[in-house]
Amino acid sequence: MKKTIITLMLLLVAGMAFAQKNHKMETKYLSARQLHLATLASLEAQGDMTRLETAVAEALEAKVTVNEIKEAFSQLYAYTGFPRSLNALGVLSKVLETRKAEGKKDNEGKAWERPKEWDDAKAALALGVKNQTELSGRPFNYDFCPQNDHYLKAHLFGDIFAGNQLSNADREIVTVAALASLKGVAPQLAAHKAGAVNMGNSREAVDELMAYLSAQGLSQCDNAADANAGPWPKGNPNTAYAKYFIGESHLAGMTPKNLTADEKTVLPMSNVTFEPGCRNNWHVHHGAHQILICVSGKGWYQEWGKAPIALHAGDVIDIPEGVKHWHGAQKDSWFQHIAMHVKTADEVSNEWLEAVSDEVYNNLK
Repeated sequence: MKKTIITLMLLLVAGMAFAQKNHKMETKYLSARQLHLATLASLEAQGDMTRLETAVAEALEAKVTVNEIKEAFSQLYAYTGFPRSLNALGVLSKVLETRKAEGKKDNEGKAWERPKEWDDAKAALALGVKNQTELSGRPFNYDFCPQNDHYLKAHLFGDIFAGNQLSNADREIVTVAALASLKGVAPQLAAHKAGAVNMGNSREAVDELMAYLSAQGLSQCDNAADANAGPWPKGNPNTAYAKYFIGESHLAGMTPKNLTADEKTVLPMSNVTFEPGCRNNWHVHHGAHQILICVSGKGWYQEWGKAPIALHAGDVIDIPEGVKHWHGAQKDSWFQHIAMHVKTADEVSNEWLEAVSDEVYNNLK
């Protein structure tokens, strides 16, 4: 019985998950509305319909209009495909029905108008050429494949951009957020980051958008995403314990998938991401032994007086109570592990000690 209770009483590494809430990054150049649209675009691009449902409800609560969300999801089919676009619209429809049943009235927004360009192919092409030239900063012709050149001009930058719900600047915020959330589209992301500025966003706003997506664990174009061998998010900056780390680390709480939205809670364990070269100080856990389950990248673990152990995905470390140790990433790789404590006494604490010096760390092989 005691063993069962001890096993169930899992604590977060260094008590982090209990204290840490979702990271709210302060933004200076992007509006709350743009951040909501960016989040929706990111989750749509990743096909994460579970989180998208929550994000849609939050966007509606923040007064992003129904028609703006519809237009964002519709536009994204050109970048993420019809299946994800249609699935996202299905989520929006479901959320609206639920909220209506709860007596909530959402803002439909500006009335949707059928673009006149849809009935005039020449006008759609002319609008597309204009928009594409503005976005690219110069005339653009994809002569290698005339079909795609026409689709881009007449349909994407013509028919789609003719919609009346989003400005061209907003469209590029949506597009950049979606592309940043996909792997293998670096050239297109780079082009649209520049295009977002050409379409009316400040360069600072675009940089802030990229930082926001990274801070929220949504980006798939930063090195933390490259560290993922599986579906392990980078999470939020570990600001609460930064003074005990050399380098940057991040935390992602773990929520059971089988719980409803009302029941959802963060488990007493987390996925910890270390940027290359990041490691925590020497430390000791009192009243608990710690378990590390390595999920991606390459890392190090060392106990005082013993040789360091190289870590890879699939490795498990069980750290005895009271043993001085440290762990972190290797200098050329991101590293992620799930961390938890198993309680062995009534009182649990962490004793933080000296840092792992660059001299010691850089000599690890």
